[in-house]
Amino acid sequence: MKLSYFGATDVGRRRKNNEDFFGIFEPHELFVVADGMGGHAAGEIASSTAVQAVAEFVALTAKETDITWPWGVDPNLSLVANRLKTAVRFGNQKVLDLSLTQADYEGMATTIVGVLFEEATAHIAHVGDSRLYLINGSGITQVTTDHSWVLEQVALGVLTHEQARSHPLRNVVTRAIGASPDLNVDVTAHEMAVGDVLLLCSDGLSGMVVDSDLERIVKANPDPKKAAEVLIVEANAHGGEDNITVLLVKRDE
Repeated sequence: MKLSYFGATDVGRRRKNNEDFFGIFEPHELFVVADGMGGHAAGEIASSTAVQAVAEFVALTAKETDITWPWGVDPNLSLVANRLKTAVRFGNQKVLDLSLTQADYEGMATTIVGVLFEEATAHIAHVGDSRLYLINGSGITQVTTDHSWVLEQVALGVLTHEQARSHPLRNVVTRAIGASPDLNVDVTAHEMAVGDVLLLCSDGLSGMVVDSDLERIVKANPDPKKAAEVLIVEANAHGGEDNITVLLVKRDE
C-alpha cells in the first residue's frame, strides 16, 4: 500500500498564538492532530506533549512486546488498535503529570485525533472535537463524533446542526486529554480503498468550512499538499477565528 500525505497549520486571523500541533511519523504510519487549550503557552504545551507521547508509545510497542501496558488490553480490539488507544491514554497521563509542574500549566488540556495504519486498515482514535473525515467517491463522511456540548444538544433535539455551528458555546468540549486520569478514548477502523482520503483537522477548519466545501476542495486538489494549503486559505477567508490545522492522508495504490 502506498500513501501520500501532507500536514500544515496556521495561526488564523484572530489568535496570537498557535496552540495546535500535528505530527507525521512515517516509520510507523502514524498521523496525529491536537488542539490545545489553556492560559499562557499551556495550550501549546498540552498539544505538543500529547502528540509526542502518542508517538513515543507507538514506537515503544512497534517491536517490544515485553513492556508495561498501564491500562491493560481491550480484548475487543486488535493489537494495533490497542496500541493507539493506550498511546492516547499515555499522552493523557503525560499532560496531567506536566500540569502539576508549573502554575501556568494548571488546567491545560487538548483534543486529539490520530490514525495508525495496519496495512490497509486505518485505526482511528480521538478525544474532543478535532475531527477525521473520509472523502471518496461516495462523498464526505465525518468518521469521528465530537465530544462537545453543542453536539449533545443536537442529539437531544435542542439545537440543529446549523445552530450548533454558530452557537456561543460551540467550542466547549466534554472530553479532553488532561482533564481527567480516567479518559475514555473512542476507537474505530476503516479499510482504505485506493483513492480514499482521510482528513484530520482541528475545529479551526471544520468550524469555518462546511463539509460540502471540504469535499469539493479535496477532490479538486488531488495532491495533499495543495489541498491542505487551499483548505487553510478557505478557513481564513471565512474568518479564521481559531488556529487551523489540516493533515491529509491518501491511499494511492
